[in-house]
Amino acid sequence: MRTVAVVGASLAGLSAARSLRKHGYDGRLVVIGDELHRPYDRPPLSKEFLVGALGEADLSLETDGEDLGAEWLLGARASGLDRTERAVRLADGREVRADGIVIATGAVARTLPGSGSLAGVHTLRTLDDARALRDELARGGRLVVIGGGFIGAEVASAAYSLGLDVTVVEAAPTPLAGPLGVRMGGIVSTLHVDHGARLLCGVGVKGLRGDERSETGVLADGVRGRVNAVLLEDGRSIPADIVVVGVGARPCVEWLEGSGVELDDGVKCGADGRTSLAGVVAVGDCANWYDPRAGAHRRVEHWTGARERPDAAIATLLAGGAVEPGVPRPPYFWSDQYGVRIQFAGHAAAADSVTIEAGAEDDRDVLAVYRRAGVPVAVLGMNQPRLFTRWRKQMAAASS
Repeated sequence: MRTVAVVGASLAGLSAARSLRKHGYDGRLVVIGDELHRPYDRPPLSKEFLVGALGEADLSLETDGEDLGAEWLLGARASGLDRTERAVRLADGREVRADGIVIATGAVARTLPGSGSLAGVHTLRTLDDARALRDELARGGRLVVIGGGFIGAEVASAAYSLGLDVTVVEAAPTPLAGPLGVRMGGIVSTLHVDHGARLLCGVGVKGLRGDERSETGVLADGVRGRVNAVLLEDGRSIPADIVVVGVGARPCVEWLEGSGVELDDGVKCGADGRTSLAGVVAVGDCANWYDPRAGAHRRVEHWTGARERPDAAIATLLAGGAVEPGVPRPPYFWSDQYGVRIQFAGHAAAADSVTIEAGAEDDRDVLAVYRRAGVPVAVLGMNQPRLFTRWRKQMAAASS
């Protein structure tokens, strides 16, 4: 291959670029990113960065002096893929021709319909999002977080530490039931109540109410005021100075429509990242990889997946698909909430039982193991790093 284009300049794209050089690729390497920023770490955006414990320089994913010999096209959004010309088309009219293509365009935060024209309403996905939210949280006030998932919970925790009045609204009966299961999702989400945040479950959001008055008396074009309340479907309203919408993310794959790359909740891939087009692989949050353990495709939206899986995809790309795909390690993620380190590995949905192996639920220091037919398929730790690491290694060894 003379040219490889990596479309996406966050962790998955950077990991793919590094892997290309590690595997001996010495040709032209072009990295395309729609943001203007060099690759940065996203997990701290909802935690340390919001409270000022980390600055922007601390987020850099590149090491001092690192030089991949790549051409960086930043602030360049991919708008199409021409499979005949083997070219990535950019929104500004340019195109990048390449023999090999790595799709790493990630995901974008979902929004509430009609919320974009209200000041004080935020999503959190990018560095620019985090900058804007950090500035607002510094002023204090009443924060309502819509969505009790991990991003919403981390923002709530950060805001609580800054002294804000915090309410979390979750449409499901139990927050985090999807990734952790009902029992453990309930235990983890109780952290909000433990620390004085309000948690409203089993009720959806009908809309947001705005105040047409602004601090300056002048409203910007397209802005119809500042949010002042969250309206619930049961008729209640919650006063709000700041609203964070944390209702998940959707994969950024619209630019691939009509390209011949098969799409299904992202880019549909084999167990090694290969797509339906030869010479094209996908990694990161936009990639829906086949999981041989489950016999189904899964999109893994976690930091470790974005760091580890590109190595397998690049090996496949450089070998032209002539390598046998391995079994990826069980997905792993962590979260810091109210001073508690939460770690999880595996798939809770595959379990038929959950047992507490160590610690106490009331103390929020548990180690829980999920099993199916007696076989461990997932493990959760709350302030149990040593035991969790041991179980995670055992699970990885058993599945390899």
